[in-house]
Amino acid sequence: MITNYQNNLVSAGSIAEPAVLMSWSGGKDSCIALYDIQRAQNYRVAALLTTVTRDYDRISMHGVRRALLEEQAASLGYPLYQVLISKEASNEEYELKMAEAFFEYQERGINSIVFGDLFLEDIRAYREQFLARHNMQGLFPVWKRDTTHLIKEFINLGFKAVITCVDAKVLDKSFAGKVIDEAFLSSLPVHVDPCGENGEFHSFVFDGPNFTAPVKFSFGELVCRESFWFRDLVPEC
Repeated sequence: MITNYQNNLVSAGSIAEPAVLMSWSGGKDSCIALYDIQRAQNYRVAALLTTVTRDYDRISMHGVRRALLEEQAASLGYPLYQVLISKEASNEEYELKMAEAFFEYQERGINSIVFGDLFLEDIRAYREQFLARHNMQGLFPVWKRDTTHLIKEFINLGFKAVITCVDAKVLDKSFAGKVIDEAFLSSLPVHVDPCGENGEFHSFVFDGPNFTAPVKFSFGELVCRESFWFRDLVPEC
């Protein structure tokens, strides 16, 4: 178990390790990828990089409020860099904003970014081509890991995550708001990837072995937008 890893970087001698960015959605895949990077201790994470939809003030696609994202980053002990895009952002807008973030960190000598991608070849190919255009490289620590084993490892390590968004074409709206546990896995239809890698669902991690404290929230309303069901998470004071 990693306990308060981020506060032990200097004592562990990791100051000499190459610094990287962490592509951060707030969900389980990026969280387990971060945990793998922490365990390996080959890199020092300089910041979490998250795309936030400015008009909604929420993590893009996952629908989680910015306030919860900021609490999550604080509990993990990392700086948070928010890439702000509009609600109808084109891919050109997204790439421009990401390139601005890359440039800022390249000036500090950082040219690598970690992703939690699992098996979608087209997504990885796009990332690598985009990164290459900006003299960046991608790291994929959980690539090709068996998704059934990975999600069970996630649970067994003590991570806690809640489903924030589901694709209405493949999952019932009742899944939005469920906590990821063995009961959740058992309830998934057989055609749904247990990590939701095909976009079937998205999540928010609120506690785990690398958190200093759980992120507290209550459940808000359930809304449907463009064939996706979102369960709102309301920050608790």
